[in-house]
Amino acid sequence: MSSTESINNTSSKLKSLLSGALAVMPLTIAVIPWGILAGSFALEVGLTAVESQAMSAIIFAGSAQLVALGMIKAGIGIGSILITTLLITSRHLLYAMAMRSQISPLPLKWRLGLGFLLTDELFAISNQAHGGDKPAQHQFDRWYALGGGLTFYLGWNIATLLGIVAGQSIDNLGELGLDFAIAATFIAIVVPTVKKPSILVCVLVSLTLAVVCAVFAIQAGLLIAAISGMAAGMAYAKLTNEGGDNIASEQKEKSL
Repeated sequence: MSSTESINNTSSKLKSLLSGALAVMPLTIAVIPWGILAGSFALEVGLTAVESQAMSAIIFAGSAQLVALGMIKAGIGIGSILITTLLITSRHLLYAMAMRSQISPLPLKWRLGLGFLLTDELFAISNQAHGGDKPAQHQFDRWYALGGGLTFYLGWNIATLLGIVAGQSIDNLGELGLDFAIAATFIAIVVPTVKKPSILVCVLVSLTLAVVCAVFAIQAGLLIAAISGMAAGMAYAKLTNEGGDNIASEQKEKSL
């Protein structure tokens, strides 16, 4: 490889890295109150500042961290905590399966690195088109994903540090309504993906059932809402031949 090609290759990698960082930045900013809450709540539960920061650095799963901290505060056993956090983070298995064809050809260090950095936010930006008009699934860029994943990881840990510092000087930080950032972040992730009727059906069914289950205090409400929403979306797509229409349209465009 010539020096010119090497420079161009490095420049392309840096451009993709920065593009990924910029793409995830709005979500990183949105999650700051959530990270502050996680850091302050960890101190409230009884963890030291180092343990609180290590929790975000090693586990790196906001919803699982908050639930686990609440269970620790309630005195629930480690077995129940592990099972609960496993169920909460099980959606990442679906993310991994969806991205398997894109990730599996990469070297082991890339698979491990991106696997650790994989979050709802990284999955969202990695499946959005960038740098062209082709569908995102046909132009996965490892450097783009790395830029987004690292930026969000650093943002989450900085927010946790802010929460630790604030939690040591501000009482009842959890009563400021910072937990709304959790819902706001997921809304920001979901809304841009609603581009097909089937996805809209999925979202509406999940939303309705989640509210109903919450009103009636059904413990497995989140799981019920998620599975029902996906089933409804798939059923709608099959009944309306949504995917078939798109394929036929693409074939027609190619023939022209």
